[in-house]
Amino acid sequence: MTSLQNSPTLHRALLHNSFPPKHATSRSPRRDAISFIVKASQEPSASLTSQDRQRRRQLIAIGTTAPLIFLINQHSNSFAAENKKGFLPVLDKKDGYSFLYPFGWQEVVIEGQDKVFKDVIEPLESVSVNLIPTGKQDITEFGSPQEVAETLIKRVLAPSNQKTKIVEAKEQDVEGKKYYQFEFIAKAPNYTRHALSTVSIGNGKFYTLTTGANERRWEKMKDRLHTVVESFKIFDV
Repeated sequence: MTSLQNSPTLHRALLHNSFPPKHATSRSPRRDAISFIVKASQEPSASLTSQDRQRRRQLIAIGTTAPLIFLINQHSNSFAAENKKGFLPVLDKKDGYSFLYPFGWQEVVIEGQDKVFKDVIEPLESVSVNLIPTGKQDITEFGSPQEVAETLIKRVLAPSNQKTKIVEAKEQDVEGKKYYQFEFIAKAPNYTRHALSTVSIGNGKFYTLTTGANERRWEKMKDRLHTVVESFKIFDV
């Protein structure tokens, strides 16, 4: 497996990780923005089959070829579709997805992310959406939920200096479309983040939504975060 450590695109993160605020522009002076650094170290691949290596290369390519996308523009397609108490809806008619986020979170601009909402008091509490072009037709073409989760967490969702643990990885079928959902913990030297992700494929894109919170607030936030990740839906455009 080719190392990603020195790739110039590693500072353009595929997904939302919680690192010290930097290089982000918020819509309000009160909003903190978060930048992302994605690092990965080379892993032994002798035990992997040729098919496994190819799947992992494809997944890593999704992370390392993320374009610079600015979240907010004057033509943003966010609409009040269906509501749930304590949540606000996002409907992106251009890119074909929707989800809910907790009331009070604010929208921020981050390079490489299609949408990001975060809590201004608890910066580890956030949700991000990323979409990358792909030639695949179904998420299962990348492997099982466990395989996809392991690859994305180790190579994309957490830097190499964090200890990670997969709590659960599963497949769900929603209106005929397959989604992989996984829960994981990433431990940094000064904090631990408990996160949820869901990935799927549609409209020629690989979609990823990730949300999470500080481990110390997980019990308080987990129901809301599960609502966020389970609300994510892709539709044809």
